[in-house]
Amino acid sequence: MLIQTRTIIVEKGHSDKVIEKFTNPSPIDTMEGLIDKSVMINRKKQDHEEVMVMIRWRSIEDWKNWEKSDAHIQGHRQNRGKTPPEYIFSTNVSMYEVKDMKNGISATTNQ
Repeated sequence: MLIQTRTIIVEKGHSDKVIEKFTNPSPIDTMEGLIDKSVMINRKKQDHEEVMVMIRWRSIEDWKNWEKSDAHIQGHRQNRGKTPPEYIFSTNVSMYEVKDMKNGISATTNQ
């Protein structure tokens, strides 16, 4: 499994604009190998807000297939040369290869 995180530091009061971008329907949603996508917000910081997007892929190969897909490449072409909105202070992307994962009790019981 591969997990990609994207942490976006945003000016106070503007996180909903970023959240909307990542929660709207997207070609990634139907990509083979996508396990899930979580969009989270931390509004507890005094001078900014953090939006974190966590995307879980079944394998590194599945993520690479997304990166090489026409939909992904086209999305980047459309944004080439555009400057990020002023309310976005920074973006950090990290990739994690999962080496071990254990389910909690609630994940294995009938709900």
